[in-house]
Amino acid sequence: MSLALIAFLVLIAAFAWGSFTRVNAGLIAVVAAFIVGPLLAGLDIKEVIGAFPAGLFFILVGATLLFAIVRVTGTIDLLAYWCERLAGDRKVLVPILMFLLTASLAAAGAFTPAAIAIVAPVALALGMRFGISTLAMGLVIVQGANAGAFSPVNPFGVLGNQMLDSAGASGDSWKLFVYCFLFNAVLALIAYVVIQSIMKRRAAKRGEGGNAAITNDDGDTSGGISPSGGGSPVGTATLTATRTETRTVTKVPVTPMRILTLVALVSLLVLTTVFGIDVGVASLIISLVLIAVNPGVQKPAMESMPWSAIILVTGIVTYVGMLEAMGALDELQAGIESLGNGSIAALVTSYVVGMVSAFASTTGTLGVISPVVTPIALDPMLTPIGVVTAIAISSSVVDVSPMSTSGALLMASAQPKDERMFFRALLLWAIAMIAVVPLLVWFVFVQLGIG
Repeated sequence: MSLALIAFLVLIAAFAWGSFTRVNAGLIAVVAAFIVGPLLAGLDIKEVIGAFPAGLFFILVGATLLFAIVRVTGTIDLLAYWCERLAGDRKVLVPILMFLLTASLAAAGAFTPAAIAIVAPVALALGMRFGISTLAMGLVIVQGANAGAFSPVNPFGVLGNQMLDSAGASGDSWKLFVYCFLFNAVLALIAYVVIQSIMKRRAAKRGEGGNAAITNDDGDTSGGISPSGGGSPVGTATLTATRTETRTVTKVPVTPMRILTLVALVSLLVLTTVFGIDVGVASLIISLVLIAVNPGVQKPAMESMPWSAIILVTGIVTYVGMLEAMGALDELQAGIESLGNGSIAALVTSYVVGMVSAFASTTGTLGVISPVVTPIALDPMLTPIGVVTAIAISSSVVDVSPMSTSGALLMASAQPKDERMFFRALLLWAIAMIAVVPLLVWFVFVQLGIG
């Protein structure tokens, strides 16, 4: 048994331990990295520390702090109220609006974590108000971000187009965007229907299919997200889960602090998209400005930050970084390059990028895999747009993983009581995506040669 295989098995064991017990899987993984790295690969402790994802850490801390401030000020309730008014009694419009909003932000150039950071708190709050599973809403907005992520101005799209350029298919950049958009739109619909059906069956089994009020931990019916200190009470919306749903929507007042917070969210998009500032750094800057204006939001915001989720994600990504440092990931790439058949190589590469991207940055994964993809795309028996589209979708569809930035942001936006449920559900969905999607997109775009 190779050292790389042993290291991968340790990671799987960490997942299993963390999934079926109350022990944080990230804590297990980071401790394992300091044992496996030095003992199996001869890595220095400093090298293992160097695998810590500082960039991801700042994204999570900055974004979750900003989310917390948005919640504390009641701005989420204001946004949810506006969207609620727009949707009216048409419940079906809620996930559609959230999908299109996230896709539009990503297509305009917003880094996918930034788009999800802005939309996730609103989408999950709206989901609870309309009796929609927050998990279903979370999956919808991640697919929305992925749907717009391969536009020519998005970082994902830029990397995808570079691969097309290297394969001599630069004119297919808009095809890449359209194919990815349509695939993610269909996947969002499937995710929504499947999760909603599962949740309804579970509710029926628990005897909650009759008249039941959906409330938060405080007994309110405000969508489960209410300020945890400071500020005035936010508006509420009562949802009665009956066959003929009736909702009483209470107006959420517009206050100077909420307007300033909305401006802050727009500023986050501008800073990350126009000026190219890191999402985490931009979030910290904006959070400091908001706290300086209203110091009363600092304590409740910091106390509500999901530190367990931050440790979970950064700990596992640290272990993956250790795997890269010991050369385990290089062994996978070398194996792909040794394959003689271009079609089979495309399939294997799709699975590899899916597995790696589930635990790491999709942008980084696409950047690393580009040299491997180009010779495959140049195979005269294949179409460059087909190969690149399969790789693009396989690498991004697993962003829902709780170990990726997007999945971690979803966990950060969920209520604390739902954290473990979100982790398990997102992990299972990501595993399903890794198992099914690469084969599907390979057959559609590579084997059938759609392009």
